[in-house]
Amino acid sequence: MSKTEVAIIMGSDSDLRIMKDAAEILEHFDISYDLTIVSAHRTPERMFQYGLDAGKKGIKVIIAGAGGAAHLPGMIASLTSIPVIGVPIKGSSLDGLDSLLSIVQMPPGVPVATVGINGGKNAALLACQILGIENNTLFDKIKKYKIDIKNQIISKANKIEQVGWKEYES
Repeated sequence: MSKTEVAIIMGSDSDLRIMKDAAEILEHFDISYDLTIVSAHRTPERMFQYGLDAGKKGIKVIIAGAGGAAHLPGMIASLTSIPVIGVPIKGSSLDGLDSLLSIVQMPPGVPVATVGINGGKNAALLACQILGIENNTLFDKIKKYKIDIKNQIISKANKIEQVGWKEYES
């Protein structure tokens, strides 16, 4: 893999169950990435330094997952001009709504693109689309990926129409 283009950061190792989906998508598209834990609340100095150093490392997009108060994506966005994609992680108390609202309600001047709750896969796809703006090969891979998804759905639709829903489920 080449120079790291995407950073995947999360507030806790418990977020890995969702953030690994982002890593898998980046691997599918041959995008180099780093994945680590950077807690806004428990390691603020590490978070601060990570945000300041990301540009020096050549990172072009940061995917930041966080549950609960979900301050990580916004705090990282406040420290860098690199695009940040926030992934709200569903916790045990408010089904991820607390995380979603914490990430999406950023003040003017500190934008964070936000995907749906537990949307690690979509965060990585968005990162790929951002990188694809200047990389025609990647752009073409993304187009093919979307065509493949469309064809999968058409195939499933044809099958359910042919065999009926009862047979389809068995």
